[in-house]
Amino acid sequence: MELHRYHDVNSRGTIERLCYSVKEKDGKEAAKYANVYLPFGYDSGASYPTLYLIHGGGGNPDAWLDCSMIKNALDASIAEGRCKPFITVFPGFYNHPPVRTGRVDEETERGHVLRFQQELRNELIPAVESRFSADRSRQGRAIGGFSMGGVTTWFAFLENLDLFSVFMPLSGDCWQFGGLGGGKETEKTVQYIHDRVLAQGFGGNDFRIFAGTGYEDIACPNLTPQIERMKQDQDLFRFSDNPEEGNLHYVLMENAPHMYEKVYQHVYNYAPFLFARQD
Repeated sequence: MELHRYHDVNSRGTIERLCYSVKEKDGKEAAKYANVYLPFGYDSGASYPTLYLIHGGGGNPDAWLDCSMIKNALDASIAEGRCKPFITVFPGFYNHPPVRTGRVDEETERGHVLRFQQELRNELIPAVESRFSADRSRQGRAIGGFSMGGVTTWFAFLENLDLFSVFMPLSGDCWQFGGLGGGKETEKTVQYIHDRVLAQGFGGNDFRIFAGTGYEDIACPNLTPQIERMKQDQDLFRFSDNPEEGNLHYVLMENAPHMYEKVYQHVYNYAPFLFARQD
């Protein structure tokens, strides 16, 4: 795995704040924001692929930027020609900052990321694409995330496959059947994923999954069984160690616990392949 080291590049992208509002269950509006990375040389007359990159549990739209060198990794990747320029959106899946009083309740967290699926479709993507020069096709959109952001990514695969063609779940498994379901309910989870792809009218040529975690990451015992079982479903998931081939990829990183400072390396590693081909 190619690792990112800080690059002192001159062609730096910029971060802008996008403010928008969402409707809550009681009909009231909640004010929200997302941080949007625009690549160096951003041209409002062009059209850019867009990655939606989701934070982990307890986080917010600033988490990736505050806790890792993700911006420098994007700057360096684009400046060195490792990948084509793309927009990166850092949203938040909470409507209000979470209050931590003890152990995180898995069902509450699951509820937040499920609700966020409608926000993606109805508020966030329209807000991004009305303000920025983003490619509006599903081939031009990718979604990924860390930890609960990885869980969010799997739910996007299940509920919003018509919006995205590329998925990057990092250190987070599918919670369709409850918390940590990728490990606890592996067979049911993978069968449901399979069925949902077909129910949404798609097949194996219509998506790519770039997954990753670390051997020391607390997510490894649940994400790994899910991926290993998906590999067996060869009529839909074509696993390959080469990110340019197949539609399912998985990287386990050494010396990588459950931290933004480690997991952002997967974004750096996968950046050249997210929008490298149009199926």
